[in-house]
Amino acid sequence: MTNIQWYPGHMAKAKRELTEKLPLVDVVFELVDARVPVSSRNPDVVQLIQNKPQVLILMKSDLADPKVTNQWLNYYKQQNIKAVPFNGKSNQGIDKIIEAARSVLEENALKREEKGLKERAIRAVTVGIPNVGKSTLINRFAGKNITTTGNRPGVTKAQQWIKYKNQLELLDMPGILWPKFEEPLIGQKLALTGAIKETLYYKDDIAIFGINYLTKNYPGVLAKRYNFDLMLEEELSAPDLLLLITEKRGYFDDYDRGADMLLNELRDGKLGRLSFETLEDMNINENDNK
Repeated sequence: MTNIQWYPGHMAKAKRELTEKLPLVDVVFELVDARVPVSSRNPDVVQLIQNKPQVLILMKSDLADPKVTNQWLNYYKQQNIKAVPFNGKSNQGIDKIIEAARSVLEENALKREEKGLKERAIRAVTVGIPNVGKSTLINRFAGKNITTTGNRPGVTKAQQWIKYKNQLELLDMPGILWPKFEEPLIGQKLALTGAIKETLYYKDDIAIFGINYLTKNYPGVLAKRYNFDLMLEEELSAPDLLLLITEKRGYFDDYDRGADMLLNELRDGKLGRLSFETLEDMNINENDNK
């Protein structure tokens, strides 16, 4: 499978702009994909924002396995990382985000109060990889569609401020990847969940990667969705399963079309709520306080 990399010029520019804007904000909202919360964290951004109060927002939690998401939330709590899930299809999570921001800024607020400074809206910036849901979050705070959203990476390429009541001033930044993925598996997971431009990989490769993960971790999901016997899921190889799914959808032997369909349905949640990283996958102890 090809090693996937994607770092266009506007991402380098966005990183420079983020560096310039950080002194203007009180808190950083770092957005990750709840389905791949480790692989969707940009190590360059983590390094850049480490001295700022932060809230980790698990986007697309409505698409992720709720049991796995709860395990991650428990882990972050053990690590003293303020993390909240967010459902992009509703406003569920907005109040929790505001509450989390106030929590991490409590010490700063007390200092302002001691200095006799007037209380003001929290200033925050959103950071995250492409297609993680930044524009969706901005639109939820704005209460209307002020930014373009789409189930593809690279939609937002400019920065803008929005206001939420009198509580928050939020700066939206374009998605930022990093120049080189340390492991090919990271690129495969990001491609599977839609964070990588589709012209940079073979869709059938990523579809097969997804099939292998699902048959191991979510047995029966494919058989149920595409109406074939569970025994076939257990007996056939991933490429043969892709061909079977392609045939079941009426695409005959056009497995490229079948792969495209499978990836779209997986990303849209039509196969159910799925997570592609667990604590066990990442060799992380949920109670590790290191």
